[in-house]
Amino acid sequence: MIDEPARPETAPREQYTHGHHESVLRSHTWRTVANSAAYLIPHLDAGLTLLDVGCGPGTITVDLARRLYPGRVTGIDASEQVVRRAAGLAFDEGVRNVAFRVGDAYALEFGDASFDVVHAHQVLQHLANPVAALREFLRVLKPGGILAVRDVDSGGVMYHPKLQGLHMWESAVRDVHYWNGGDPDAGRSLKAWAHQAGFTDVTSSASIWCFASDVEREWWGQSWAVRVIESDFAAHAIEVGTADLADLRMMQAAWLQWAGDPDGWFGMPHGEIVARRSRAESG
Repeated sequence: MIDEPARPETAPREQYTHGHHESVLRSHTWRTVANSAAYLIPHLDAGLTLLDVGCGPGTITVDLARRLYPGRVTGIDASEQVVRRAAGLAFDEGVRNVAFRVGDAYALEFGDASFDVVHAHQVLQHLANPVAALREFLRVLKPGGILAVRDVDSGGVMYHPKLQGLHMWESAVRDVHYWNGGDPDAGRSLKAWAHQAGFTDVTSSASIWCFASDVEREWWGQSWAVRVIESDFAAHAIEVGTADLADLRMMQAAWLQWAGDPDGWFGMPHGEIVARRSRAESG
């Protein structure tokens, strides 16, 4: 059996599509358990241990730690800069049952059966071999432990008004994602990938991020207006040949126009899975 569904040929870069520009990190601070991991809430019992893979600036991780106290939560990310930021957030928030460290999703520095829960939000879409990462997540789960994964499915992105600049942005995001070795439609493949990784008890669901209010449009639109020009996305789009500077400025103008339109609406669907490691497994 192959490790993953066929996808366009990609360069083996495995870079985060947008890098860690301040505008990208700032957009992540909006994320909480309620708006980004609600499907996991029924499985969060006080005292559980949890590993958050690809924790980013730590807002979801810190929220999870609050909910699981006195259980210990560990967040890992490939970027030392991001890990420092997440640790600072936990300190500022007074959350002491969480720790952050640099880590590799393919080679977790933890023993077998170390955690009750492994959580990964918007991570697998950036990996060239998500099934290999899921096998590693399975390894560090305790028998009976829970895997929770949520990823976007860009093929279902919806927006109004239908601006040409947003259409160009949508196409460029997909091209850059593939070029970086990831899959912009990861949400629809999570169930299949989990089965390929060795999970047999897998429950699937879906949810959507929706940006429509004045505050939501200003935040999301302004964030992308900066990202399309200043983050690594811009450099990658030019390098892959999917856009030039004039195209990027057209995307920026479209995002600003969308943000200022009282009828503006943007929906981003996500696939989700909760998978349980069999209690019969011992390691």
